[in-house]
Amino acid sequence: MHKKLAFATLCLCLMPLFCAAQSAEAVTAIRAGKFVDVDAGRVLADQIILIRGKKIEAVGSKLAIPAGAAVIDLSNMTVLPGLVDCHTHLADLTDAEPVNSLTKSAVETAYLTIPNAKATLLAGFTTVRDVGVYRAFNDVAMRDAIARGTIIGPRMYVAGAYVTISQGAGAMTGIALDVQLPLDMRFGEANSPWEVRQKVRQLAHLGADNIKVLSTGAVLTHGSNPKSVEFTPEELRAAVEEAANFGLRVEAHAHAAEGINNAIRAGVASIEHATLIDDEGIALAKKHGTYLDMDIYDEECIQSSASTPADFLQHDADLAEAQRRNFTKAVRAGVKMSFGTDAGICPHGVNARQFAFMVKYGMTPMQAIQSATVNAADLIGHSELFGSVAAGKSADIIAVKGDPIADIRKLENVQFVMKEGKVYKQGE
Repeated sequence: MHKKLAFATLCLCLMPLFCAAQSAEAVTAIRAGKFVDVDAGRVLADQIILIRGKKIEAVGSKLAIPAGAAVIDLSNMTVLPGLVDCHTHLADLTDAEPVNSLTKSAVETAYLTIPNAKATLLAGFTTVRDVGVYRAFNDVAMRDAIARGTIIGPRMYVAGAYVTISQGAGAMTGIALDVQLPLDMRFGEANSPWEVRQKVRQLAHLGADNIKVLSTGAVLTHGSNPKSVEFTPEELRAAVEEAANFGLRVEAHAHAAEGINNAIRAGVASIEHATLIDDEGIALAKKHGTYLDMDIYDEECIQSSASTPADFLQHDADLAEAQRRNFTKAVRAGVKMSFGTDAGICPHGVNARQFAFMVKYGMTPMQAIQSATVNAADLIGHSELFGSVAAGKSADIIAVKGDPIADIRKLENVQFVMKEGKVYKQGE
C-alpha cells in the first residue's frame, strides 16, 4: 500500500515536469500562400502549418496561431513536403573514374564527401536512400553523423555496400590482378546464394537500412556490359529472403530486360535504372507492385563530362533514349514510379533537374512531385515519418517561388528548407 502511495506521489510530482517539457517545445507557424497536398494531388491556397518541436501538429486554412509561436511567412511562395531522392551516392567521391578512389584513404573520402550532404539538403532534398559506396560503410558513418548533428544533410537510409558478383557491376574493377584491394572495397562480393545470405546478414548487423544488389552489368564499371545478366534468380531470391528476415528491403540495379525480370520475380522493392525494361517487365512490375526508380536525367552528365572514360561512353551508347522511351511506357502503364537520380554522376545538389525530364517524358507535374514525396516514402517504408505535410509527420518542408505545377523547373531553385522543424535555408 505504501509503495503504491509513493509511486502515485512520484507521478504527481513528475507530471508538471512532463507538461513543462511538452510546452517548452518550440512552436512554429508557417503561412503558406500555396500548398501542394501530395496525398490528395491538389494545390490549396492560404494554409497554415503548425509545428511543435520536430513534428507537424496541424495543417489547415483556419487554424489559430498560438500565442508566442514563431511565424514564418511564406505567403508569396508555394510550400511542399521535403523532397526525397531514392538513388544517391552521397558518401562516394564524385569522380567519373572509379579507380581514382584508390588514391584516397577511407578517412579522406569521408571528409571529402561531407559537402555532398549539405548541397543535397539545401537543394530541398530532406531525405535520401543512399544505394551503395565503394568504401563500405562510409554511408553508415555519414548517416550517423547527420543524425547526431555533427554535419548537416538529409535523413539517410543506406545500403552499406554493394552486393555484387566478383568483378561485377558493383565491384572495383579495372586494376591489375595482383593488386589486393582493401576489405572495404570488396566487402560485398558474393558468388552463391549462401554467400549472398552471408553478406546480407553482415550488412544488417553493421547498420544497413536497405540492401543493394546488382542484377546486371553496369555502364560505369570497367569491363562490364550493361546488357549482361549477373546474379542468378536463386541468388536474388536469397538476398530478398534474407533481407526480409531483418526487416530490410532490397533494391536491384538492372539495365537488361532479363535481369530486371529476374529481380522483380525475386521480390525486390525497386528496380534501379530499369533501362531496357520490356513489356513483360512492365507487366511484372505492375503485378508485383515493384517500383521503377529511373534516373532519366544523368545521361546528360555522362555524355557531357570531359572526364568520362571512353569505355563508359561506349557502354552508354543508345541507352539514354531507350531508357526514356521505356519510362514513358511505364508511366502510361501505371507502374509505381519513384524519384531517383543516381546523384554523384551529376553534381550533388542539382537533383531537381530530373523533374523536367520526367514531365517531358510523360508525367504530369503532380505525378513527378509525388514520385519524390509520397511514392518515395512508400518505397523506403516510412510513410508515417515523411513524404507529405500532415499531422504527426516530421516537419520536413520546402518552398519555392512561383508555381511548380505550372512550371516544374521552379523546383530547381528551392528558397526555403526545413528539416525536422529546423530551418536550414531561407531566401537566396
